[in-house]
Amino acid sequence: MTITDSATTGLADRWRDAATPHTSAGWIERAGEVADILAVDAVERDRANQAPFAEVELLKASGLVTLLGPREHGGAGETWDTAYKVIRAVARGDGSIGQLLGYHYLWAWAARLVATDAQIAAVEELYTRNVFLFGGAVNPRDSDLVIREDGDDLIFSGRKSFSTGGRVSDLTVLEGVLEGTDTHIFAIVPTAQEGIVFAGDWDNLGQRLTESGSVEIRDVRVPWTDAAGFVDKQFQPLVYNTLNVPTIQLVFANFYLGIAQGALETASAYTRERTRPWPYGGDDKQRASDEWYLLEGYGTLQSKLWADEALLDAVGAEISAVLHAPREELTERRRGEIAVRIAAGKLRIVDDGLEVASKIYELTGARATSNSVGLDIFWRNLRTHSLHDPIAYKKREVGEYVLLGQVPVPTWYT
Repeated sequence: MTITDSATTGLADRWRDAATPHTSAGWIERAGEVADILAVDAVERDRANQAPFAEVELLKASGLVTLLGPREHGGAGETWDTAYKVIRAVARGDGSIGQLLGYHYLWAWAARLVATDAQIAAVEELYTRNVFLFGGAVNPRDSDLVIREDGDDLIFSGRKSFSTGGRVSDLTVLEGVLEGTDTHIFAIVPTAQEGIVFAGDWDNLGQRLTESGSVEIRDVRVPWTDAAGFVDKQFQPLVYNTLNVPTIQLVFANFYLGIAQGALETASAYTRERTRPWPYGGDDKQRASDEWYLLEGYGTLQSKLWADEALLDAVGAEISAVLHAPREELTERRRGEIAVRIAAGKLRIVDDGLEVASKIYELTGARATSNSVGLDIFWRNLRTHSLHDPIAYKKREVGEYVLLGQVPVPTWYT
């Protein structure tokens, strides 16, 4: 079965008469149901490399898109602690769709990070009531979009080489620099407009269904009143504004963990059902699943993922408490301590996840390298996105904290 627009409608009907979850556990279970659907044909969809319109409709029908949306507008009103676990659960079935959902949560929270109270209320009502998905044309390694003033409007122009969500998003977050200044401005705009032109050129090794190709921004007009966080054209800074990076870095770590969990689950099922025992070791078994080296291998990998999960859950609870607390309460020191803990969690799951995605071949056997099995999708997905920013710098951040008591200075990557 391959997920198509028509098939998704039928799959989504499973929730038509189902009660809406009202607990964190219920939403994580719902995310697991989505993952199970996605896992059935993840390899086939990855090879087709088509924009994931149907997959996004599945996320919307499940209610996961509005997980963080206010209850008064039809959202679940859940916390980031739950959102991280939901991202992880979805990524277990399809790493690309887990990434799309995680980026959406970050951009849906962008208003709370930097906007005024009135802007926050407007954005959250807009996306929650309409069940809109966010994408973002924000890539710090590219030159910023140029913003020109035109009376009471701002005009964004330029190009970004990455824009996750792309054509499947309903709203796009733009970021640029006001011409003649060093003032950065964020704005949320409708994706479907003539001034936003996607190249459709995302064709990478992994995470192929994230719709992360390049985009041209051609004179997109935004009212000054929609410039996030500006009052009378002046930005009001808070330490809380800088939480975007640790928040998204933990998004990364959680869908990495989901990908690794999916790899281990898929491999262990293959070993139970299809791997043949080795008859030349002097300790012959009737079933491969009884062989000591396979038991040792799976035990080692699972232990590492359980440890990673415990660390990510702990730091997820820490940053969630800060994200949902009054914005004025956050100090630079507390922000830095959380960023270091997230860096530690990220570097661990990258190392352990890549080990899992590679080691599973030794535990499944030569026949598992068949393209029809598709175990390579897990390594390709994790390897591709884990290059987002160098892990070596995360290790340094943790080391500076341990040896020198220093916390990282906020940048686009720390």
